[in-house]
Amino acid sequence: MRLLIVDDEPIIRSGLVKMAQIYTHKFAQIETADNGQHALQRIACSEPDLLLTDIRMPKMDGLELCRQVNEAYPHILKVVVSGYSDFDYAQKCLSYGVKHYLLKPVTPPDLHEVFDVIMKSRTQGYMVVSRYVDWIERVEQSIWSLQEDEIARLMVEWREHCSHLSAQQLKEQLHDVAVLLHKYFQEKNRPLGSNLLSDYAATSKADLFLEFEGRLQVVMNDLLTARRGNYKDPMEEAKAYIDNHLSVEISLKEVADMVGITPTYFSSLFKKVSGETFVSYRIHKRMEKARELLSIPHMRTVDVAAEVGYEDYPHFTKTFKKISGVSPSEYRSLLGIK
Repeated sequence: MRLLIVDDEPIIRSGLVKMAQIYTHKFAQIETADNGQHALQRIACSEPDLLLTDIRMPKMDGLELCRQVNEAYPHILKVVVSGYSDFDYAQKCLSYGVKHYLLKPVTPPDLHEVFDVIMKSRTQGYMVVSRYVDWIERVEQSIWSLQEDEIARLMVEWREHCSHLSAQQLKEQLHDVAVLLHKYFQEKNRPLGSNLLSDYAATSKADLFLEFEGRLQVVMNDLLTARRGNYKDPMEEAKAYIDNHLSVEISLKEVADMVGITPTYFSSLFKKVSGETFVSYRIHKRMEKARELLSIPHMRTVDVAAEVGYEDYPHFTKTFKKISGVSPSEYRSLLGIK
């Protein structure tokens, strides 16, 4: 289970982290944020299972944070921490899916009691597959991109989420996941994943996980075979597309669609592989091309700006100086071009 603690007071934030660390059931991950905006960024990058947030914070308070999390991530459990004077205010969170409150000052027994209730509620019944639609989409995208390390990471995440299920419940859950995963492949005209739908021979939870992982590996192997060695890395294709369209505005979604990957996963994978964001990569490539064109004496700097996608010349000069350390005219002077 992954926990995100949000509080603008460093001492309180640190205290809550320490209380969480000594809880009987260890959290797989404990992250922190100092306000609602920061918390939403954290959630977008590494979606937690449980949110523990203060009410009164700068930039975005806990009430607004809970509202936005409830809309975008309804499955994330939420615990609100408030003072006596804020309790009526905190009760507004009821409509945002908040079921647990803690009054300041929070003590370890108080916090651990809430954690116990939450842990107990998570172990009752089956998990709803719809909660893991995003997870399944990431698996599908990782298979298509042949990202074995990402598949391994996602399986660790899946094991954690399924830890409370019995072997029979897990078998049924894996079947539901396989059906949805196979459906995704079919919708995208990718004839893959039929092996995922067969019955499981394994009976123990450990063996069921291994069998499922083995089936995913077979799907990846089938994909590699189907490509007959002509596989093109999606990220290299994306970079080539960006490099060839520096003079026009292209969106992240456009490039993601071109390589057959969802925008969210593409953004994450692109940064992981290239070491920089889509926007940053494109800017650096544009400035690299600009330097190349500025070395041609007869080209006007305003034409160079247009060639690399900047109709706003002042914006071009500002960006060029920020990246290169000198203005376009200064750069030309260094090359001996007047």
